[in-house]
Amino acid sequence: MSFTTEIKNEICSNDYSKLENICLLSGFIRNNAIIEDNEIIILSENLKVVRKVFSLFKELFDVSPSYSQIKGNNLSKKSYYNIYIDDKLNLILSSLMYYDEEDNVLKVPSEYFLDGDDLKRAYLRGAFLAKGSINDPKKSRYHLEFLVDSSSEAGLIKDLLNYFDLHAKTISRDKGYMTYVKEAEKIGDFLRLVSANNAILYYEDIRIYRDHKNMTNRLNNMEQANVDKSINASREQLEDINLIKEKIGLDAVDDRIKVAIEYREKYPEVSLSELSEIISLELDKKITKSGLSHRFRKIREIADKLRKND
Repeated sequence: MSFTTEIKNEICSNDYSKLENICLLSGFIRNNAIIEDNEIIILSENLKVVRKVFSLFKELFDVSPSYSQIKGNNLSKKSYYNIYIDDKLNLILSSLMYYDEEDNVLKVPSEYFLDGDDLKRAYLRGAFLAKGSINDPKKSRYHLEFLVDSSSEAGLIKDLLNYFDLHAKTISRDKGYMTYVKEAEKIGDFLRLVSANNAILYYEDIRIYRDHKNMTNRLNNMEQANVDKSINASREQLEDINLIKEKIGLDAVDDRIKVAIEYREKYPEVSLSELSEIISLELDKKITKSGLSHRFRKIREIADKLRKND
């Protein structure tokens, strides 16, 4: 069972108020219904969604839809379900803000229809049951989307998501319009909005694990980068030291420089910070990392002058 199916099943298992159910059914019908020949036709592959929609029509409008099952072919073993409603169409479609008072199709529901946070959330539930999906965070990148037929509906869903500060965007696709959310934290917020509490626990566990893993990888990469940087710096310092010894000898440099040269040759792989601690302990005389760095800059200056004179 996919993560999206689990979320939809959980949404269908919850109880909502009458007004919330009307808005949920509106969000679903406006995104997953064909109206023709005085009949509403709904197609879904999710049996729990079918049962939820069936029960809402009966509860809200006292109608009993009929439905049929379509078996998948050899290539696709999925079964699909058609729901048919041919009674009280005008009442249903006007109540769900599909029609206006003159039986014209509304591009989006009237503003008062979704007046309230609970009703906005309910509409998003219905739209998600019809056209929504969320990638399993364990298997792929974070992604929430609604793939709908009209730009007006995509814009409405985007506005509702952004009302709750989810940073949604809409783009045109070959078949319709996609409203989507990419941020992991915002997708978790969406699951809270639609009351998919079990899905939240699963999602957040995976998200926290992935964030921790990514942070660990970044720290390891930073540590490796620092090691590489120290090795390269030490190699360059040893090259400078060898050039000085070859060209003028160590007697030509002062005692402070000689100490830095002696300990770098003795401990070629340690970092500058570690080398300053070693020198301080062995000579019982404090030398800071910056002080040691200054000595190696002097060594570099001497070496550079020798290179120019060649």
